[in-house]
Amino acid sequence: MVRGLLNKLATKSIKVAGNWQQQQLRRLNIHEYQGAELMSKYGINVPKGVAVSSVEEVRKAIETTFPNEKELVVKSQILAGGRGLGKFTSGLQGGVHIVNIDKAEEIAGKMLGQTLVTKQTGPQGKVVSKVYLCEKVSLVNEMYFAITLDRTTAGPLIIACKEGGTSIEDLAEKFPDMIIKVPIDVFKGITDEDAAKVVDGLAPKVADRDASIEQVKKLCNLFCACDCTQLEINPIAETSDNKLVAADAKLNFDDNAAYRQKEIFALRDPTQEDPREVAAAKADLNYIGLDGEIGCMVNGAGLAMATMDIIKLHGGTPANFLDVGGNASEGQVVEAFKILTSDDKVKAILVNIFGGIMKCDVIASGIVNAAKHVSLKVPVVVRLEGTNVDQGKRILKESGMTLITAEDLDDAAEKAVKALKSA
Repeated sequence: MVRGLLNKLATKSIKVAGNWQQQQLRRLNIHEYQGAELMSKYGINVPKGVAVSSVEEVRKAIETTFPNEKELVVKSQILAGGRGLGKFTSGLQGGVHIVNIDKAEEIAGKMLGQTLVTKQTGPQGKVVSKVYLCEKVSLVNEMYFAITLDRTTAGPLIIACKEGGTSIEDLAEKFPDMIIKVPIDVFKGITDEDAAKVVDGLAPKVADRDASIEQVKKLCNLFCACDCTQLEINPIAETSDNKLVAADAKLNFDDNAAYRQKEIFALRDPTQEDPREVAAAKADLNYIGLDGEIGCMVNGAGLAMATMDIIKLHGGTPANFLDVGGNASEGQVVEAFKILTSDDKVKAILVNIFGGIMKCDVIASGIVNAAKHVSLKVPVVVRLEGTNVDQGKRILKESGMTLITAEDLDDAAEKAVKALKSA
């Protein structure tokens, strides 16, 4: 769910069925209102705002938080960009509206519980469970600010542009000289000189330069202290009272830091995530949903990628990436099958196990137990090789299950595609 220029810097893609598809990265994505609250704790200027989940809460927020406001910004909260240009399936245009205070309840009511479709959600869209009510700040200049992790410099990289509030990708393509990049030494942290380079690149018109430098330093300190993988503000803006304000907030966090960022990771909103990926994470499985028809269960990321490639070679399309790892239990195998069979697009399943640390008999027992818990209505092709392979094959044979066995990877993929076409 990365926007703008960071789409190129901070995402990975895999080519499946002739199309590039975004690969899920292991990171936490939080809502804008949560990001704004976190920024505020670090002394970063943000507009006054409050998140609500019902019309009644909107009414109370107006009375208690915005008693003197004439206008409010009503922002739908989903974990995807492009909300302003999105469209609700109900017909309402736009997920961000500036309205008179007496219209806030009405517009929030039209957003809550409705599905918003943007360029980043896909045609299925995402349900809006909360809206973020913000004061309408008088902005005199809009700029772009982001921090990401840069492999080249092995540390944080600040990206800034004196033009913001619009597509940074388009600006970067047409006017690359407008984009400045300032790498931060991970050992020294951000220096006054680094922050000054960023502020000079932003070229504020009215905001105090020294105060702006301090804001940039605070943003970088937040990035490092909270184990962020991305911090994006579009726009970071100057207000009529000469302040630099984060008028937007998009933050991602490294999942590897969950053990030391417990408060932040408690903000996770699983309702905004693919339920299959949520279930896989709970079972400690590596799963990425795709758009094909052949469900894959493999041990090892490299073998999983090879399996997906050879399925395509034989004319099929993989429905997922699923790596059970080298130490999966029978219970995890059962959960893997539950996830695969929960996908209505899956018309065949290919199990490809090369047993090293992962033993073939454990996989076989898991498959048999899975059949007791889920209804296997699609053909299942199984290729087992490696540690305890004979025991694994015997378990499958004695189970009485209708399985299609394969001798090698090529044979397995060919049989999976054939089973799909005859299903």
